[in-house]
Amino acid sequence: MGRTDVPVASRPKESRSPMWAQIIKMNLKPGSEADLASLIEQLHAAEQADSGLLRTIFMRDQADPSALHTLVLFESEDKARAREQDPRREEAMLAIRALMAEMMASPPEFLNLDVVRDV
Repeated sequence: MGRTDVPVASRPKESRSPMWAQIIKMNLKPGSEADLASLIEQLHAAEQADSGLLRTIFMRDQADPSALHTLVLFESEDKARAREQDPRREEAMLAIRALMAEMMASPPEFLNLDVVRDV
């Protein structure tokens, strides 16, 4: 999944938050809701224990049930970016990307967020 953002290394270290989050918006094709549980299970199974991922929350928009929002929280942006390139996940991600291509009405949208405070 491609990203168009400022590389971590190009920002001053003092401007980086210790934790980092991303909200991913996906628009599901009609009838693909049945595949959602499988997608979530495959994503969970592909995760590595040392990836820096702290939490994943999948949410459906009440006003638009075809809109799925996912909040992923990481120890740091550096760990999140390293996870994207982790070869241990690549084989599983091929199957996950294929399933997502079948399920999604449009490419996912990404919001990259520095965590200001976690209470």
